[in-house]
Amino acid sequence: MNTLTKTQFKFPNQTAVYKGKVRDVYTLANHKILMIATDRLSAFDVVMPKGIPYKGQILNQIATKMMQDTQDIVPNWLEATPDPNVAYGESCEPFKVEMVIRGYLAGHAAREYKAGKRELCGVKLPEGLKENDKLPSPIITPATKAEQGDHDEDIAKEDILKKGIVSKEDYEVLEKYTYLLFERGTKLAQERGLILVDTKYEFGKTANGKIVLIDEIHTPDSSRYFYADTYEELQQNNEPQKQLSKEFVRQWLIENNFQGKEGQTLPEMTDEYVNTVSERYIELYEKITGEKFIKAPLENIEKRIGDNITAFLKTK
Repeated sequence: MNTLTKTQFKFPNQTAVYKGKVRDVYTLANHKILMIATDRLSAFDVVMPKGIPYKGQILNQIATKMMQDTQDIVPNWLEATPDPNVAYGESCEPFKVEMVIRGYLAGHAAREYKAGKRELCGVKLPEGLKENDKLPSPIITPATKAEQGDHDEDIAKEDILKKGIVSKEDYEVLEKYTYLLFERGTKLAQERGLILVDTKYEFGKTANGKIVLIDEIHTPDSSRYFYADTYEELQQNNEPQKQLSKEFVRQWLIENNFQGKEGQTLPEMTDEYVNTVSERYIELYEKITGEKFIKAPLENIEKRIGDNITAFLKTK
């Protein structure tokens, strides 16, 4: 299947391009950016060799919907979506931390806890928890943002302030916004029969100094969801939770002896496995939005995107 794994655009008034793990960001004059969600799949901070059909469209459309559903409580950068894979909005200076918030002991936190750690990013964890248990209250466990190929690193709030990565005044806003967004995300998930387990938010400052939500929100790449109807029974029986997130990809990689560590070799992703991943992403889209996923044409994705953006920019 045709997928979008790289872009090579040259738009009018384009001043810079940044290629992230999943998104390609084109900076334009007048403090505007175009963010193109590709079909690249990243796990353990490594980009997989094959793209996942429709993944970029799914991420972009979920993030767009979630930004619309939270803009009344937290301002965000988004202004328009000229193409199913593309978002357009205000250029921001990103904060160099990701605000990770957890309501349950899952994923990375569970692996750290299992290894004997009882403190994560300066936050103390109670004894006696098992994987996927609900935490007494949501905790923020920030991470430093890594360049492609490097690993995001856990960091305590105290270290962020001490190293001057974020000012105390700004960090308090990031903290407040993170709790507000997680509360809203939890409510939106509950309405769809899901549990928002953990997620991460990224923030930036606009040219006039306003702090806004940037990048993505409540997508399967940035969040973990459990099914609410089976949660209690599976926990009581010490069984793995049925979840919608990228964790199933991480588990597959772990089973194939890959965690992004030096000397490890990426396992082969067969076309069959790639299509399975695509189906899981579509399932999450439909579950979290409550809408049927409409597949955009794949024949020539890059041309479609280029044409749509060019037409859109003529209206600006």
